[in-house]
Amino acid sequence: MSKQSKKVKTKKENPIVQKPEMLSELQQLVGDDEETYEALSATMFLNPKNIEFSLKEVLENAKKAEDDGDKAKAGMWYAVAGGLSIYEGNVEKVVEYYTEAEKIIGKQYKILKKPEKAVAVAQEFYKKFLPA
Repeated sequence: MSKQSKKVKTKKENPIVQKPEMLSELQQLVGDDEETYEALSATMFLNPKNIEFSLKEVLENAKKAEDDGDKAKAGMWYAVAGGLSIYEGNVEKVVEYYTEAEKIIGKQYKILKKPEKAVAVAQEFYKKFLPA
């Protein structure tokens, strides 16, 4: 009687295929400017038409929260005002509202480093991707 040798089956592994990373529309617009991408991804609204408050109401809420001593809420409302100002394309107001939010809550907003470029990119994004 002869011993049969056992064949060891090895699982053939498929080679790993790397797929190219799909860039978001915003990443495509900013290109290699990581700082502007980070600034906008943290501040802009993808569809500001869904915000239920007008800029006037947002600012009234911010001032009321500030008067009430609720710094967290005031800072949040000023940041919302900044986001709405990005949508409106108003660089001056973007700087004003995010600076105010920074002072109140101490969070640093990268959009304040290059606000003109960030707002220009956001406007391009809105024209291209936001339904009219």
